[in-house]
Amino acid sequence: MIGYSPKFPLQIDNYVGAYSLNVTLKEVIKQNFINLMLTSPGERIMDINFGAGLRRYLFEQRTDGLTEQIASTISGQVNKYMSFINLGSVSFGRGETIENEQILNIQISYSIPSLGTTDVVTIEDTGIITAGNSL
Repeated sequence: MIGYSPKFPLQIDNYVGAYSLNVTLKEVIKQNFINLMLTSPGERIMDINFGAGLRRYLFEQRTDGLTEQIASTISGQVNKYMSFINLGSVSFGRGETIENEQILNIQISYSIPSLGTTDVVTIEDTGIITAGNSL
């Protein structure tokens, strides 16, 4: 089977080659989108501006100023590095409470016009939960 790129996290798959592969463009775009959201600015070699760095916000207290800053960061990163997708909504929820600290979770929806599909990525303290659907 032919694929576009290795899936992350890397998983051994002797059927298609050394590693499991992303076999659709939607999978590749989703993986790249998650990478863009979780990479911290300065972390990527040769492009210190790449990345929204959302992990740093997960344990912050939720305030209007913080949510506006996160939404603005996400929008700016998508416009600069993935302008071929349309950002939908960026919504914020509260995860579990640990010792009176609220954990922020971030749900981001986007569409890929050239593929006629939409997807949703939720980023929480426990990792990434993804759910998608088609138009």
